[in-house]
Amino acid sequence: MNILGINAYHGDASACLIQNGKLIAAVEEERFNRVKHWAGFPAESIRYCLQIGGINATDLEHVAVSFNPKANLNQKLLFTLQKRPSLKSLLDRFNKQSKSTSLKEQLAEAGNCSSSDIKAQIHNLEHHSTHLASGFFVSPFEEAAILSIDGMGDFVSTLSAAGRGNKLEYFSRTHYPHSVGYLYNAITLYLGFPAYGDEYKVMGLAPYGKPEYVEAFRKIIYPKADSFELNLDYFTHHTQGIAMNWESGAPSVQPFHSPELEKLLGPARQPKSELTSKHQNIATSLQVVTEEIIFHILNHLHDRFPSDNLCLVGGVAMNSVANGKITQHTPFKNVYTPTGAADNGTCFGAAFYVWNQILKQPREFVLEHSYWGSEFSDEECLLALQEHNLQPKKLSQNELLNHVVNVLCDGNVVGWFQGRMEFGARALGNRSLLADPRRADMRDIINLKIKFREKFRPFAPSILEERVSEFFEVDAPVPFMEKVFKIRPEKRELIPAVTHVDGTGRLQSVKHGTNPLYWNLINTFAQRTGVPILLNTSLNENEPIVRTPAEAIKCFLRTNMDALVLGSYYVERSDIKPELVDEVATVAIG
Repeated sequence: MNILGINAYHGDASACLIQNGKLIAAVEEERFNRVKHWAGFPAESIRYCLQIGGINATDLEHVAVSFNPKANLNQKLLFTLQKRPSLKSLLDRFNKQSKSTSLKEQLAEAGNCSSSDIKAQIHNLEHHSTHLASGFFVSPFEEAAILSIDGMGDFVSTLSAAGRGNKLEYFSRTHYPHSVGYLYNAITLYLGFPAYGDEYKVMGLAPYGKPEYVEAFRKIIYPKADSFELNLDYFTHHTQGIAMNWESGAPSVQPFHSPELEKLLGPARQPKSELTSKHQNIATSLQVVTEEIIFHILNHLHDRFPSDNLCLVGGVAMNSVANGKITQHTPFKNVYTPTGAADNGTCFGAAFYVWNQILKQPREFVLEHSYWGSEFSDEECLLALQEHNLQPKKLSQNELLNHVVNVLCDGNVVGWFQGRMEFGARALGNRSLLADPRRADMRDIINLKIKFREKFRPFAPSILEERVSEFFEVDAPVPFMEKVFKIRPEKRELIPAVTHVDGTGRLQSVKHGTNPLYWNLINTFAQRTGVPILLNTSLNENEPIVRTPAEAIKCFLRTNMDALVLGSYYVERSDIKPELVDEVATVAIG
């Protein structure tokens, strides 16, 4: 049984393939076309998944799509009658929904066949149902409460539910225009971070401020029954819509706060202008109130379904700071947030919804790692290096591990390219930039010389799973870098490069069984230094995470990275011919 899952016509377009109830491949379209958060139809992702599965599009029995234009029609009609939104916003909504009618033709084009040859049953599924499935059906829990919370999907921003076995039970929905995700997005734009997906920057900024605007934010959003409401006086999306552009492939969103918000908080910050303490305090206050709302919803959900287990999904579930506090502020003891908790993960949520909920098949798969993307052989890595006139060293695994640790201990930054590429927003040891976490200057070095990003943004620690409790105030696996926890006070000075200003770290626990090579690298570093941690950030530079050896090499050449590992091959900056660097720089500028 072959089921293709698709997130299409929305940010972070993606595809996956499950065969007989097990995930085989999953990838985002941005990794192929190099446009961050690309929106549209994931044709290249589909081709990749079919190739990995060894099948053609004509072999598919089911195709699951993570939106349904017919979902929540009554609420849409009622809203239209009551609020009378602008004609433009209605046309924008209709334009997206109309694209679903051409899905079979686009699938056939991606599969190099005729649409008449596609025999698969196509399922248009409610957006939040696919979020629920992306959390629960691949979790280790036999039963769990589930919360899906994001910006908006199929006219719903929040859905609480429960899962038992292979069935979902729905509790309550929060409909448009009320949305925690929209609140965070609106304030992100207000604070002068204009790119789609920039909310994580505000989360990184929040620890630098004070919660001086908490009471102001409690006027903007507040609990109501088992959910919440926005004070719509501070927004325009319910009357004018949100100016979102999906057509060019790169999503963009225009500010949608009203003049009342600027009366309450002051003038909006212009992009690239100075970040002041006031902006930091607004970010802090937004984070505090966001957490209050999340915990309010979760506590009511636990009253409704008193389980120890929680699956948390949706774009707001990417708020790793809030995730790390759930067990302190709610009765839940075990929290599972999958890789791709945002809309990218709805591709496999849609596929597993069909397999488990519709076809009623038993659950036999647990999503324990994120390595579902493209892989390249040593031969392909060598060919790419030679095509760029680089002469690398080929090392045995033991030689490679020891040599890389030597280089890291000397204060260098190493690109690490291995195995299958990660699915989701986090680099988890296969497409990573690595450095020594003990160096206080390392964060600034990477930010200013390689990543070219804001200085306030933190870097994550990758730590051996069995040693988490030695450095963090928890003892739990965090495989997808999805939670922030306090670092033990006595350890913070030991690992300053991965300790945020508030004494926390967004950790990734590394298990030998899921990534033995990366585990062995960290363990080699631990044997040398006593610290079972490496600084880990994504192997890219203002672009999607690299997919191919050639992309990794180009990133290496145009930045000040010290060394690059591609499979068994090692090359360092001193091996680069000056004219090659100039050539890459010219191409990048052009």
